[in-house]
Amino acid sequence: MTLIPLPIARLPELARNLWWSWHPEARDLFEELERAVLDPPHHNPLSLLQGMREGELELRAKDPEFIKRYNAVVAAFDDDMAGKTTRFASRFPHLTASPVAYFSAEFGVHSALPVYAGGLGILAGDIAKEASDLGVPLVGVGFMYPQGYFRQHVSADGRQQEIYERLDRALAPTEPACTQPGQTCVVPLQLPDRLLHVAVWVVRLGRVALYLMDTDLDANAPWDRELSARLYGGDQELRLRQEIVLGIGGVRLLRALGIAPAIWHANEGHSALMMLERVRELMEAGRTFDQAVEEVRATTVFTSHTPVPAGHDAFRFSLVEKYLKHLGAYWPDLGRTRDRLLSLATHQEPSGPGFNMTALALRLSGHRNAVSRRHGEVSRRMWRPLWPSLPETEVPIASVTNGVHVPSWVAPEFDRLYRVYLSKDWIARHDDPVLWEGVEAIPDRELWEAHRALKLRLLRFLRDRARRRWSEERSALSQVVATGTLLDPEALTLGFARRFAAYKRATLILRDPARLRALLTYSRHPVQIIFAGKAHPADEPAKQLLQQVYRAALDPAYGGRIAFVEDYDMHVAYHLVQGVDVWLNTPRPPLEASGTSGQKAALNGVPNLSVLDGWWAEGYDGTNGWAIGAPEVGPEDSEARDAADAGALYQLLETEVVPLYYERDPTGLPKPWLRLMRRAIRSVAPRFSARRMVKEYVEQLYLPAWTAASTSTGTSRARSDRQ
Repeated sequence: MTLIPLPIARLPELARNLWWSWHPEARDLFEELERAVLDPPHHNPLSLLQGMREGELELRAKDPEFIKRYNAVVAAFDDDMAGKTTRFASRFPHLTASPVAYFSAEFGVHSALPVYAGGLGILAGDIAKEASDLGVPLVGVGFMYPQGYFRQHVSADGRQQEIYERLDRALAPTEPACTQPGQTCVVPLQLPDRLLHVAVWVVRLGRVALYLMDTDLDANAPWDRELSARLYGGDQELRLRQEIVLGIGGVRLLRALGIAPAIWHANEGHSALMMLERVRELMEAGRTFDQAVEEVRATTVFTSHTPVPAGHDAFRFSLVEKYLKHLGAYWPDLGRTRDRLLSLATHQEPSGPGFNMTALALRLSGHRNAVSRRHGEVSRRMWRPLWPSLPETEVPIASVTNGVHVPSWVAPEFDRLYRVYLSKDWIARHDDPVLWEGVEAIPDRELWEAHRALKLRLLRFLRDRARRRWSEERSALSQVVATGTLLDPEALTLGFARRFAAYKRATLILRDPARLRALLTYSRHPVQIIFAGKAHPADEPAKQLLQQVYRAALDPAYGGRIAFVEDYDMHVAYHLVQGVDVWLNTPRPPLEASGTSGQKAALNGVPNLSVLDGWWAEGYDGTNGWAIGAPEVGPEDSEARDAADAGALYQLLETEVVPLYYERDPTGLPKPWLRLMRRAIRSVAPRFSARRMVKEYVEQLYLPAWTAASTSTGTSRARSDRQ
């Protein structure tokens, strides 16, 4: 790295801790340095510092204004790291002695670290950031994924192509985790015919550390080096090996680092083997099988995100046995309890009984939650067979509705408005609904100009990407148009950005081409749509849906008013949720567990036009956006349901959304639309924030787990001592 002058010597430390990414003053500091670089890196301060000429940094080190800003950022960083800015966690001193271990197959924390695929990872990243802000002691456990998730390229005929690029660890905000100074942490795992070595990297998110595992080591066989290369790839056996590394390896890495969690939180079933490993540990320490299971349940929280049955991992029993019998004496020590252990994961799959990771997690956790109220209802219905004696309403799966990390997703323009009209310290109190009454004081002109600035920035962003692709690839003119170069800043702009999957129905709005064309091309009140999203590499039906959207973007009949943005990631999402006029979401109910992109949009004054499913089923109040259909109304047949919902969507656009957007007063301001924007902000921002969500996790799940753990551990040990 370039030699850093002494007056600004802590810039590399700031760059390595992603704390900078959600603190505006720190972001501004690095953006100031970016202006001195001809071709700055993709929002990566480490790469920026690596590429700067020493003379440029010397100039900054002699600039009194830059030094003043630098010192203020460093002071704020030190205060946060010392816990001087948090109050919430101090209410629960017994929880701060030992951390919560939060296991997740992916963490979406920043586009510079592409180890996430979609909403599950973004949520995990937002939880970790909010835990740092609140002072909740949390450590994350996940994967490094040297090849990350794929970069998306769309061919001239609309076919998604997956491109995998290796992560440059030297320029990523990571460092090796060490068991002691100079001794990197490597966890061994015994596979059926070989030893697997797992390296551990640490990512800093303020006060929270993420420990990410990686098998790309010289000591491993070539095929094992690829084990952690990519998210959600390979066959069943590869997936099982990945989940062994995440669950069993994750427990062992925490032991190797001397971290003793009080509470263990599994984010989805991918990490369920973490619970099984802890049962094995306790039995090795002298507990009976029943005692071990009781203690693990008492200390474990499990969050399910998937109402789609196919989304829950299940494996053949013979495959699971093949691996577990080599991983630390599961069978010899358990002896006759083998069948009981396997029964913990037994669930009826389409092909017969299987080892189901979600069933295992539900049976081995004492504290369980879905991610919205509606998803809680669906989950209790789906998993009632695990509690056959209970009525559906009493199945022990609660709900904590997802929220978003507000400092990460609020636009700078809206942050400035909120600082003036809500409070200078609005971020510190942003889950207080009373605070948001200040939105009514924002002058119409200022609110509209802030939104227009974000819309123009979005369209400029799309044009810049199109220009780069055209200059690098000499793509056809039709492809340049399909990426949004003809979009009109004055036209009502809908945004649809999701993972492409059949139940998310990206093509619902394309269902009636003539009716859609009339909406898009009406000269006085035109509408335009921006799509973005990736299909799983193995999901051919989803790829075909993506192709339909892209071909619509290519179609001259729509007048260049449909755009598809390639390579959807956190950076693209940041622009979209802030810059469109309406956020569109059309899942087939009840298959949307929660969703959070619409929450990010509303935070920035963008109202939702969505099916009443997931979080919107509890967020919609009749004044803050629009509801497509009703949650329990309509034919059961999916084709008929799609036709009905498409008709309802067109009707809303034609009779409500479009007329409201284009209604102007004599000064040119859309007064009714501005009232809608304010209502969207006030009703969504405090209720659907990660701050509210993490507080609920602490109060509704972590505290009961801590209390149950204290009771269970003491009882089990007493029983063990008597035996």
